Amino acid sequence: MSGPESFDHVVVGAGSAGATLAARLSEDRATRVLLLEAGPPAAGAATRVPAAWANLLSSEWDWRQRTVPQPGLGGRVDPWPRMRATGGCSSMNGMVYVRGNRADYDGWQRDHGAVGWSYRDLLPLFVRSEANSRLGAPFHGRSGPLHVEDRRYTHEVVDAWIAAARAAGMPANDDFNGADQLGVGRYQVTCRHGRRWSTADAYLTPARRRPNLVVRTGALVTRVLLERGRATGVAYLSGGAQHAVRAEREVVLCGGAVNSPQLLMLSGIGPADHLREVGITPVVDLPGVGANLHNHPSTPVVWRTRGTPDLLVDHAGTRELLRWRLTGGGPLTSNGPEGGGFLETRSGLEGPDVQFHVVPTGAYGHALRAPEVRMLTVAVTLVDVASRGTLRLAGADPRWRPLLDPAYFRERSDLAAVEAGVRRAIEVAHERPLARFVAGPHLHGSDTLDDAALHEHVARWSHTLFHPVGTCAMGVSEAAVVDPQLRVRGVQGLRVADASVVPRIVRGNTNAPVIVIGERAADLLRGEGSPPTAPPALEPATGPATGPTTRPVGAAPRTGGGAR
Repeated sequence: MSGPESFDHVVVGAGSAGATLAARLSEDRATRVLLLEAGPPAAGAATRVPAAWANLLSSEWDWRQRTVPQPGLGGRVDPWPRMRATGGCSSMNGMVYVRGNRADYDGWQRDHGAVGWSYRDLLPLFVRSEANSRLGAPFHGRSGPLHVEDRRYTHEVVDAWIAAARAAGMPANDDFNGADQLGVGRYQVTCRHGRRWSTADAYLTPARRRPNLVVRTGALVTRVLLERGRATGVAYLSGGAQHAVRAEREVVLCGGAVNSPQLLMLSGIGPADHLREVGITPVVDLPGVGANLHNHPSTPVVWRTRGTPDLLVDHAGTRELLRWRLTGGGPLTSNGPEGGGFLETRSGLEGPDVQFHVVPTGAYGHALRAPEVRMLTVAVTLVDVASRGTLRLAGADPRWRPLLDPAYFRERSDLAAVEAGVRRAIEVAHERPLARFVAGPHLHGSDTLDDAALHEHVARWSHTLFHPVGTCAMGVSEAAVVDPQLRVRGVQGLRVADASVVPRIVRGNTNAPVIVIGERAADLLRGEGSPPTAPPALEPATGPATGPTTRPVGAAPRTGGGAR
């Protein structure tokens, strides 16, 4: 009887990092790569029309994750949409192309020992990955696989907001990924000719012609296979049957900040006491797995508008869909958050702590609304996050969603920054030329909020901006899950490369950084990064090192997806 199928590398999750990594590894035609994705291929108008991305939320494409009740949100549960398809969250997100601040990456190296991850190290990878329609050297690439362009439509009220923010003292900025991040302007988007350009488009579709790359969708990974302290492959469910596949070199988890730590724990790698509580035999006691969970909370401030059309009320029809199909232009090329910018709410910061996302319609409650009245939304987003939470398993059954606790606003400094950002957004709404479009507050009741009303507004309306990170954090301390080469501590032949390895969230949207994590991982696995050395050894966990409890595994864990 023949043994399990074998590849050099097995990559789990075809999202923002996984599609990038698998495509880059397969450039070496002598390297056999298997890419496993739990969801189907991304397809259909909802994944292509920029303005339609909100239709994917809570749909059949969505993993439909959710937090535990959050005290900082008045006890509310916060849904966390995550895409279940090739391209991961790059097939679902708002397409804003922002890399973060150089201080973020320099901080990874300075504060966490992540040598090789400074801004100077990563800038060439951002440039390598990018094909920018307008901007060039030294900060941008023109010939990479990821198309980035100026959006083909910008609503007049967004440009009015930008002008009003400048009148209120904020500088203009036409490149948030250039020399300085502060200021306001239009966002560039990951689109090509007015159509979404995901990592499935950019990396995976061209690479699938290579015979040494095998992509399997509908393949839900249940656990990492371990033998004598080494990852030798994975088990996965496909077509109602369990399968196993071997990795001759390495297994790389690219499931994102929710699914990668979940899969590690289901495989017996994680905090030993917690694993025993849910009936899993620990193999490696790694307390950092599932710790350090954090996200960008976003607080919508919404006004009714007059004298201008609404993005959805006036443009979400068959006529504009036909225009988009024929020309790649028109209002449906809007990504929603068309403009915005970055603000420091207090002195002494290394970079901005608040980001504005300006949407020319009602955008709250996790989605673009289809309101009967015309609206303007300014989403005040905390990007320098101090609060930290945890991810834990609800049980040993991999069909159960994990318990997500991002601990929103646990640190008072987070709440203070958001409240200052809301007050600043209200000030801008009264500046010309925006003021002539603003008819009155919609959500916040009054533009003269006292402290109590402001606090209530933040608790009632804040929600995720879809950017969870940190649950397999990179570093050199005992709290780190992976080392700077992305190798899981205490396990040979196993790496993680996705948003979960981010030790501290970047100041800005996370999709571009996660793509570069995939680029960096490819270089490391191809030997083009730091010299290979053995990962740090750990004492084995108490108990037999035979993997998780041997009772039959049912359905597979949620291991697809990527980052927004």
